[in-house]
Amino acid sequence: MAEAMISGLLKNGAADPASIWASDISPDRRTPLSERYGVSTTANNREAAAKGDTIVLAVKPQMLAGVLAELTGKLEPGRLLLSIVAGASLAALSRGLNHGWVVRVMPNMPAQIGEGISVWTATATVTEAQRQTAKTILGALGREIYVADERFIDMATAVSGSGPAYIFLIIEALVDGAVRIGMPREMATELVLHTMLGATRFAQQSGKHPAELRNLVTSPGGTTAEGLLKLEDGRLRAVIAQAIMAAYEKAIALKGASGT
Repeated sequence: MAEAMISGLLKNGAADPASIWASDISPDRRTPLSERYGVSTTANNREAAAKGDTIVLAVKPQMLAGVLAELTGKLEPGRLLLSIVAGASLAALSRGLNHGWVVRVMPNMPAQIGEGISVWTATATVTEAQRQTAKTILGALGREIYVADERFIDMATAVSGSGPAYIFLIIEALVDGAVRIGMPREMATELVLHTMLGATRFAQQSGKHPAELRNLVTSPGGTTAEGLLKLEDGRLRAVIAQAIMAAYEKAIALKGASGT
């Protein structure tokens, strides 16, 4: 996700390579970043954090404690920290770093192609100018939504964060179903992907409720009605709701387990 941010910022002209430093302990990650984007790299987190006015914290949750210990007390007052670490609350980040200027973000996978959506919040200390900086960074990944209540970050984790996996599973099931009735897999994949994309764009542009759109496609006694009946028999909407609830509860549990 950090690489997606670098790529997006450079493509949008929101930053230039000379202004970006990337830190990673692995030379196998540093070298491609430097060669591909022309940014500076280092294996030292403190060195990277000292270079810019905005520090992006993009590490796996299990690595967070070590990184916080390394950086605590080392960030200059007033510098913006933007964290995309899953489950790490504003309070935990502020406490762990002894630093009050923190933005917490839940991005999602399509950000890697500039089509993501990020939900974010900030500590009260973050200035309006810094909020605009956060919006610029996240705008390079797609759309962004600010929330004043941090609880929505964990909810977004279950919906937009995990959501692409749900969509991919549905795509896979549709393709497999088409293959089962005799359609070549390549054709089925193209039909399903474009149907999914077209339906989503139509929903965005129409402004209509999904139920209304579904009714427009469903003729009485027709093929769509027959297919929908099977989906309802299989409790599709209930299972999807349960999946979101389970993912949300897991996000809360992970946050509690990590003390964040």
